[in-house]
Amino acid sequence: MYHILSKNTIVTDHNRNLLVETIRSITEILIWGDQNDSSVFDFFLEKNMFEFFLNILRQKSGRYVCVQLLQTLNILFENISHETSLYYLLSNNHVNSIIVHKFDFSDEEIMANHTVHFFYNEHTNDFALYTEAIKFFNHPESMVRIAVRTITLNVYKVSLDNQPMLHYIRDKTAVPYFSNLVWFIGSHVIELDNCVQTDEEHRNRGKLSDLVAEHLDHLHYLNDILIINCEFLNDVLTDHLLNRLFLPLYVYSLVNQDKGGERPKISLQVSLYLLSQVFLIIHYAPLVNSLAEVILNGDLSVFSSKVEQDIQKNSAKSSIRCFIKPTETLERSLEINKQKGKKRMQKRPNYKNVGEEDEEERGSEDNQDDLDKSRGTETSSKGVRTSTENEEIEMVIMERCKLSELSISAVTEQNTTDEEKSAAASGSDMTNWNRPFLDMVYNALDCPEDDYYALFVLCLLYAMSHNKGLDSVKLERIQLPAQNAEERNSYNHVLAEGLIRIMNYAAQPDGKIRLATLELGCLLLKQLVFSKNGRIIKSVHLDCLEGAREESVHLLRRFYKGEEIFLDMFEDEYRTMTMKPMNVEYLMMDASILLPPTGTPLTGIDFVKRLPCGDVERTRRAIRVFFMLRSLSLHLQGELETQLPLTREGDLIKADDVLDLNNSDLIACTVVTKDGGQVQRFLAVDIYQMSLVEPDVARLGWGVVKFAGLLQDMQVTGVEDDSRALNIIIHKPASSPHSKPFPILQATFIFADHIRCIIAKQRLAKGRIQARRTKMQRIAAFN
Repeated sequence: MYHILSKNTIVTDHNRNLLVETIRSITEILIWGDQNDSSVFDFFLEKNMFEFFLNILRQKSGRYVCVQLLQTLNILFENISHETSLYYLLSNNHVNSIIVHKFDFSDEEIMANHTVHFFYNEHTNDFALYTEAIKFFNHPESMVRIAVRTITLNVYKVSLDNQPMLHYIRDKTAVPYFSNLVWFIGSHVIELDNCVQTDEEHRNRGKLSDLVAEHLDHLHYLNDILIINCEFLNDVLTDHLLNRLFLPLYVYSLVNQDKGGERPKISLQVSLYLLSQVFLIIHYAPLVNSLAEVILNGDLSVFSSKVEQDIQKNSAKSSIRCFIKPTETLERSLEINKQKGKKRMQKRPNYKNVGEEDEEERGSEDNQDDLDKSRGTETSSKGVRTSTENEEIEMVIMERCKLSELSISAVTEQNTTDEEKSAAASGSDMTNWNRPFLDMVYNALDCPEDDYYALFVLCLLYAMSHNKGLDSVKLERIQLPAQNAEERNSYNHVLAEGLIRIMNYAAQPDGKIRLATLELGCLLLKQLVFSKNGRIIKSVHLDCLEGAREESVHLLRRFYKGEEIFLDMFEDEYRTMTMKPMNVEYLMMDASILLPPTGTPLTGIDFVKRLPCGDVERTRRAIRVFFMLRSLSLHLQGELETQLPLTREGDLIKADDVLDLNNSDLIACTVVTKDGGQVQRFLAVDIYQMSLVEPDVARLGWGVVKFAGLLQDMQVTGVEDDSRALNIIIHKPASSPHSKPFPILQATFIFADHIRCIIAKQRLAKGRIQARRTKMQRIAAFN
């Protein structure tokens, strides 16, 4: 094999197949030698055969062989078990040379096999695989980006226990990588917003769904980095996310919808939607607390030009709160940092903008101070910074600047009345406190025309109140309780009134409130006015809610006799609502809600996320509104539901029940099933059910139920050529309005004569009518 490689140093069309087979054979021999004869690796090392591999890679005509070389390396590292053999492979830095080789990554075969085993070279302070991998963070192929994320996450986890590796990541790559990553995410967001703005007709939902899925992937990746809990990485990433993306792009767009100006903006609905995703996915306390602080208590001064000028004057110790493109590409930034490391002693850099001039003209005195700091600083295994590093690397983490303010406000709240708390939470005292972002939240809840923005606001409030990393003190400032809040005796009146207004709008005949909005509003109101010590809702608000519930009853009665299948729809909707309660996480994954609310089912949007179309859907909506407001009313009054569902499983006859049939009208029959089986049974008809029984051998006059089905779900037809027979089908209630009913019984009933057949048919038909009428009367009795 060695002689073949020696004689074929130049790759041609004639010898490339031979080289591929030779490399494949070398792989097999090396694996065999690892397990049986160590002299094989001695020969491999002695002849420096890796040089042949590198020589082939450097040739333009050697692309065909590249794939085989990469496969060879992967197979070797996966199968070699002896440390000595592994050492031979990793010696002389040949693997690093292969990793940093400029492959043609547009070639799918090469890209698929580029996941090469790697190592960190402490002696040369180089980490080839990591730096090469992160250069593909914005690759157009999603699978390549996924591979980059997997590699970086593994590297970050390993670096916690490897100080040289951690220092390399921190000093050479953290700021360039995260700044470019944040810009990449923001660019995707602007593309997503453009897609929303230009697709009001719902014609490009496929692209929109892909962009939303990409944003979710970004957030999950960011969260995966944060939960590794490497403090320095978290601080750098948090600062970039807050000051380069979340605040200047997402939050700024909440109240600044003018398209003029230099700052990039996104539409209000996209901003609210993405912020909801952030709070649903990311639970890292410093990040979510700083973000919530601005939304709930901040004003536009955080974006004022004066603040930005002050920041720029001290740019060596802070970052600018603006969504801007890094001045250098990631590859160029990594190269600059690599060259700096070669020119002078390693200095832990101040955190600043990518491409910003490093103050190298400080003189030998400053350099000596930095060197002393570097020598005197040690970090823990978790990447925690010491006090010296804290002086050097200042992050704009708002959370840490607010601690004293929070403690003061907490003490103040203990000495205020409920009325003062509610006034403060609503922002009604605007003489000393301007909160435009919070005002936008309250204003969006007044939605008599449509609930386009209201749905996103409710999702944001829900996400914030259920975020495990968010400090409950921040939520208590606006009296929005966290999921597991302590006992309290007051709530946000302005927010409660906004939620009740939504319920009133939903109960109107021409209401434009979608079912998803109403259900989320009911969830938030329950959370708002309930404490561990019981309900704390004011009587005036309870009266308003009762008014909305009564309106929903009147709305329901408008459709009471409008549809023949009203009863079936009523029970189907109740069954669907109880089986599939609201899942906000899934709701926020649906890109369709970003588009203006539509009333046509042709878009494929789920019924609860759009407006009704036609009388049938308007009936379904009226039924669902009635259920939600009835359930909320009973919950707030501490009462149990005793009327719904109309059919309770506990009240029904079931198979194998033993019944006293002494006073029952029974009709003997032969039941012939579709498969041709025949059994003798007695037909019995109850208020709601028909049942087939056979005599109980143990007790005279008693029978054992073999089948029971609801009369209202039954179809009875005669048999043309047999006056003694009936075809009977009983359907199982559908799990959703769109699914086909499934027959639980489909058989022919044969009676002794045509008289008994007529009696049975009349009894079943009358029983079906009576069962449905009884239930309809119960519906009419709701008030």
